[in-house]
Amino acid sequence: MEAASVLSSSSTSAFSLSHMLLSSYTSKPHVRFIFNSLSKCTAASPLLFSSNHSVQRFSLLRPSALTFEETVDTFSVQPKIDKSGRFCSPRAARELALMTIYAACLEGSDPIRFFEKRLNIRREPGYEFDKEWLMKYNHMSFGGPPVKTETVEEADELLKADANDSEIEAEVLSAPPKLVYSKLILRFTRKLLVAVEEKWDSHVLVINKVAPDNWKNEPAGRILELSILHLAMSEISVLGTRHQIVINEAVDLAKRFCDGSAPRIVNGCLRTFVKDLEIAKDARVNQSLFT
Repeated sequence: MEAASVLSSSSTSAFSLSHMLLSSYTSKPHVRFIFNSLSKCTAASPLLFSSNHSVQRFSLLRPSALTFEETVDTFSVQPKIDKSGRFCSPRAARELALMTIYAACLEGSDPIRFFEKRLNIRREPGYEFDKEWLMKYNHMSFGGPPVKTETVEEADELLKADANDSEIEAEVLSAPPKLVYSKLILRFTRKLLVAVEEKWDSHVLVINKVAPDNWKNEPAGRILELSILHLAMSEISVLGTRHQIVINEAVDLAKRFCDGSAPRIVNGCLRTFVKDLEIAKDARVNQSLFT
């Protein structure tokens, strides 16, 4: 039979995949809120490049006794699922934070308020979440070129696997967060969102400087990529995570949820950001020596 060419699940556009996942919340009976239509992202997306948006401030979390890098090191030796049957990896927290920022931009709302609203969603009677989905969910499913098969049967099998993976992702990412993520991961996610809010205005200026023109000219189509930059820059500058870790995580998020050259551009933007931070730090040190 003639060879068939199909897209693997990992080659799905991050933008369309994430919108599908976020839109799937509206079809779940336990969800009390409805996302605005995708057309609203044209109005919401300027938030990614605007430093004049109004954001209500919330009380910040107290820093723990451990440094953040020690916390990350603690995370790194943990398994994907903890004893309570919930995600406990830092990748899960960053992914949840990214989805929250993305959805908040679509809705035109504050990410922390949006996150708190999701945490406090009441489950409808009879709703059940199958924790087996967590074991099947793959945080490391990256994009790639189309997969070429030798037969139509092989193509059909790949399409079935793709549909199954998409169903698992939709179920996991649309479920009430307290059923999916450990308390430690939810606290980490909130810390990330607080950091993003704290540095939003200043990082808008940085992103305007380092992002390519086509991203800035079409922000409605680059919400995920810009959200990744905000998330990574904030984790580096506020939480103090080693930039090597954060950049690798950001590139992986871009590989997973974005398409085209996004991973390479994200990597370049963040390396420029870190270089500028180091230059500014050296300048402050030199200035202090002469005062």
